Amino acid sequence: MSETFHVCVTGAGGYIGSRVVVELLEAGHDVTAVDNFRNAQVEEITGVSVAETDVRDRDAVRDAVDGSDAVMHLAALSGVPDCDESPEDAFDINVGGTENVAWVCHETGTPMIFPCSMAIVGDPVEFPISSEHPRNPTNHYGRTKAMSEGDIHALAEDAFPAHVYMKSNLYGGHSVAGTRVSKGTVINIFVEKALNHEPLTVHKPGTQARDFIHVKDVARAYISSLDSLVGGEPGATTFPLASGECMSILELAETVQDVVAEERGYTVDIDLVENPRSDEAVADDFTVDTTEAAERIGFDTEWTVAEFVRELAV
Repeated sequence: MSETFHVCVTGAGGYIGSRVVVELLEAGHDVTAVDNFRNAQVEEITGVSVAETDVRDRDAVRDAVDGSDAVMHLAALSGVPDCDESPEDAFDINVGGTENVAWVCHETGTPMIFPCSMAIVGDPVEFPISSEHPRNPTNHYGRTKAMSEGDIHALAEDAFPAHVYMKSNLYGGHSVAGTRVSKGTVINIFVEKALNHEPLTVHKPGTQARDFIHVKDVARAYISSLDSLVGGEPGATTFPLASGECMSILELAETVQDVVAEERGYTVDIDLVENPRSDEAVADDFTVDTTEAAERIGFDTEWTVAEFVRELAV
């Protein structure tokens, strides 16, 4: 990183946001951290207090963004189950809130970084999955992210530079002042169960594939955008953010099973059960084009699934 900036981070108390703030501060940047505390896990990060701000309030967004060189808009109702449970809130926060942030960036020319999701793709039909892949989300979460992607591209044109990340499936955790920050993603759940001698539950058919990326790698990628966005040309660019580590859910469970057997000396069972979610993508290939992120921001991952599992198992 050649320069330091003042960065506004929405959703700063959450799973990804708190890690992003840590990385920003360690790199010497100044941070305005905000969150509505609906799902926040921390209220202070390395001496920076997280201020209560709701992105559905445009005036509050203006106040938070004021004086910033860039905005990392991570505030969202994330994940398929939460969005299915509260679809109106998902629309208001994910779409309306993102429109508010993008509109403020439109007014001020402030660069914007936004984590979209591979959920906008639905069941992939072209490989490797690239930014040009057709959008066909199969659930409400994916629909809100697809709408937000379109809004940012429309508002960014001739107004502000933006990176929109088609982020693949997250795993891992991190610590903030001794507080463990994590989320119930499939890998995290499998590892927790395995270390508690509990069977790993895999939804049939088990061949459904995903690309998995560590939360720390994701945070590094967002920060890598700053140099090219601050002072850059207006307009939004979407590109995938993935590790290139494509695994089926059954292969994932077997990886956890193997590592725990090696490190702990016991074998956990794997149970195949009926899938309770009919809107889940079930494609048995999820190969992602990682060259776009490498070329645009020089990004490469540092973590693999097996390394993460081994770190917790030893």
